[in-house]
Amino acid sequence: MSQAETNTDLKTANRARFELELEFVQSLANPFYLHSLAQQGILNQPSFVNFLEYLLYWKEKDYARFILYPHALHHLELLQHAEFRAEIGKDEWREALNQKQFDHWRTWRADSSSRAQDATAPADSLPPSATSETHNIPLTNGS
Repeated sequence: MSQAETNTDLKTANRARFELELEFVQSLANPFYLHSLAQQGILNQPSFVNFLEYLLYWKEKDYARFILYPHALHHLELLQHAEFRAEIGKDEWREALNQKQFDHWRTWRADSSSRAQDATAPADSLPPSATSETHNIPLTNGS
């Protein structure tokens, strides 16, 4: 096999891996997908937890620019916490995360003063187990 063929094969393999990992990271923006992974026990598997840690390189500027769904990176960060991985399997957590995401999308273009007021849900609107004060895990990244 020639050097040119080897380089072409390597580039093709690298591109396929890049696209596969990009697609997976972007799927993490979906709270229902996270809930499904938790209910199947996938989020508890040590090899999967290691994979999630490996994927943190997507937060670097050179890679993050390819992400179309910014919540994916926030959820990837949340998935680094064992407590979040356990709680997202609960229906009320999935719904709370879904609502926070919806509220963010609904209000993110508003002026900064009304955005800060609208995007922050009162603590009593979340299930008791889903408040960030209880678990010290932020459900939103504040942006």
